[in-house]
Amino acid sequence: MNHADHVNLLRNGIPYPGGRWADLGAGSGAFTLALADLIESQGEIYAVDRDGAALQRLERTVHARMPAIALHCIVGDFAEPLPLPPLDGVLMANSLHFVQHKEAVVRLVQGYLKPNCRLIVVEYNTDRGNRWVPYPFSYSTWQRLATRCGFDHIELLATRPSSFLGEFYACASWRNADTSSP
Repeated sequence: MNHADHVNLLRNGIPYPGGRWADLGAGSGAFTLALADLIESQGEIYAVDRDGAALQRLERTVHARMPAIALHCIVGDFAEPLPLPPLDGVLMANSLHFVQHKEAVVRLVQGYLKPNCRLIVVEYNTDRGNRWVPYPFSYSTWQRLATRCGFDHIELLATRPSSFLGEFYACASWRNADTSSP
């Protein structure tokens, strides 16, 4: 996939520029860059990853390509509580498939969201993993998990073929306004 593919997977979930977002499991930032393109200079991004070197590369890339974006890099594990402000959106692109027991993590992430704000997930559309993608989850599996975790609106945004595991999907799940932080 290239940058345009990343942007196209996210585009329908980010209808306007701006907002305070987190990219959890950002890595070297392919999807962080797509998010930055969509929220433009009015936005702010908290990129979180356990790999500090990857975040340093991401920071250099963002500052070179999009110097007006406010980027905050946090070395940390998204499966643990993080020092994040209330967020307008969270992006988890190809990161949740490394977590075997997802429900506690999704509930933690939901707590970072302001009411009526969204979690965008990009994932392989399969429930069978391999050693590189150990715990993927299909869109239908995500719908059940997100509903159990208090998201009341789940929308498929886009799909894209993948030579690796068949297909990628992107979806947005909105935090129920009545859900309180954990």
